[in-house]
Amino acid sequence: MAEVVSTAQFKNGMAIEVDNEAFSIVEFQHVKPGKGGAFVRTRLKNMASGAVLDRTFRAGEKFTRVHTQSRKMQYLYQTETEVVLMDEQSFEQVSVTPAMAAEALRWVVESGNVDLLELDGKPFAVEPPTTVVLEITQAEPGVRGDTAQGGTKPVTLETGVSIQVPLFIEQGEKIKVDTRNGAYLSRA
Repeated sequence: MAEVVSTAQFKNGMAIEVDNEAFSIVEFQHVKPGKGGAFVRTRLKNMASGAVLDRTFRAGEKFTRVHTQSRKMQYLYQTETEVVLMDEQSFEQVSVTPAMAAEALRWVVESGNVDLLELDGKPFAVEPPTTVVLEITQAEPGVRGDTAQGGTKPVTLETGVSIQVPLFIEQGEKIKVDTRNGAYLSRA
């Protein structure tokens, strides 16, 4: 029998079935207004199409949980029609569409690790690791201005992504970046 979860058991990343489609919970918030019943505001991502939508559910509403599987994969290469990943344990190669892997590949260089998410044995998403170490390929020299706190400047990473870093970071350095929000964490 399928596992059933209520809104009280929601967690970010959990997969549930809504209107006969699989959705991943991006974020949720329990709301208890002074008048009326409690409810849960959610942001859901459709696992098939990738579309994100906002839905509100009554507190205690129940949903069928969808089980997904995550596998550590190595990004091998990309062509116009496919992105090829390899399972590091079995050396099995899996091809996914460039659109499915586009967001993850913003943060990963060739031979870097990614997570392949599967639903019923079929790939539906590729996610980068939470943090990555990348080299800065372009950075303007830091200019101290009228900053009361530490200033920042834009830099370009080896994958082509631009982020803000502190003024003391220079071109050629390796830095650690949080892939969830593109924030600079530290020197590597």
